[in-house]
Amino acid sequence: MLANFAQNLEKYAALITEVGVNVQPGHTIVLNISIEQQELAHLIVKKAYELGAAEVSVQWIDEFSAREFYLHGAEDRLSEVPAYKIAQGNDWLAKGASRISVVSSNPDALAGVDPERVAKYQSAMGKAMMHVRLATQANKVSWTVVAAASPAWAKKVFPDLTSEEEQVDALWNQIFKTTRIYSEDPVAAWQKHDATLETKADELNRIQFDALHYTAPGTDLTIGLPENHLWEGAGSFNSRKEKFMANMPTEEVFTAPDCRRINGTVSSTKPLSYAGTTISGMHFTFKDGKVVDFSAEVGEEVLGKLLATDEGSKSLGEVALVPDPSPISQSGITFYNTLFDENASNHLALGQAYAFSLVGGTEMTGEELASHGLNRSQSHVDFMIGSSEMNIDGIKKDGTIVPIFRNGDWA
Repeated sequence: MLANFAQNLEKYAALITEVGVNVQPGHTIVLNISIEQQELAHLIVKKAYELGAAEVSVQWIDEFSAREFYLHGAEDRLSEVPAYKIAQGNDWLAKGASRISVVSSNPDALAGVDPERVAKYQSAMGKAMMHVRLATQANKVSWTVVAAASPAWAKKVFPDLTSEEEQVDALWNQIFKTTRIYSEDPVAAWQKHDATLETKADELNRIQFDALHYTAPGTDLTIGLPENHLWEGAGSFNSRKEKFMANMPTEEVFTAPDCRRINGTVSSTKPLSYAGTTISGMHFTFKDGKVVDFSAEVGEEVLGKLLATDEGSKSLGEVALVPDPSPISQSGITFYNTLFDENASNHLALGQAYAFSLVGGTEMTGEELASHGLNRSQSHVDFMIGSSEMNIDGIKKDGTIVPIFRNGDWA
């Protein structure tokens, strides 16, 4: 067992509740977590109530049951979302519930399952729960995504270790390391890290580039940026002006592109775990903001289903800058989990843009956001494009070119 594991798991639960969603007296908390992570779940529940939460609703995730449903569930149940789930989402929004999502799934949990059935269910859920998704993506409520080690995921990340215990310990070690749990005061360490990323975001907001030009092997892509776009670092604020951390770990500063002005080609540099399968070797060609050609060395059929989700899935909703010397990148580990892999690499996201990436965006309608160039979609899926060979230039409105990244790091 990893040294001081129980003590560090407690520190982790405290970080998730105090910094991740910043639990305050009277808050409602929704915790999505695997049945394999009961110990961490109980620590999070206990800590949330200690901080004054009015209610903690645990939504248990069971990969086995989910896979069996995709394999054998009746066809009509794949496309019909029960009314009680929609009502539950409405209740959470009415209470301003904070959402904690603990990811620990096997990257290949749905390998061999018909991607058409998976896509059908995800599309139905996406439409039915769009009101919850929109509120979350506009930061109306606090939310955080964190990780927990599971045997299946750990085996995928550390296949050369000889025992399940060693693999799980190795993954927990990386989770604790990248979330600063080994610091004497993880909360203070996060506040310092947040300030560093905020400085980068402030500088980019001051300059207000009109476009970004990415070049690397297999990549020559120009992405327009909307007028009055906002770069953001680690910390965010909900509608109650309470600060939270959407992702832990995080090394990125990010904003929304103008989804009408994306042209060129881009290649992925890390595998993507999506819909229970692994997609790798992706290549996209964009013209006037839309994917007009794509390929993947592995998982091309699943990628095609993602792009067919809706019209917005063929465009981009996020551009994020992550220096290659970031700790996760330098670990040399491919985590097969977007929460980690996106923080080792510059990345883009297919699908929905965040409303808070535009001045006044959280108060705009979907139509108003679209008129400013912010992409609208049911999906939001990050994929990694960065490397030590990537250069990025910022292009000002007057055509002036300013180096932002050189050889994968801040210029």
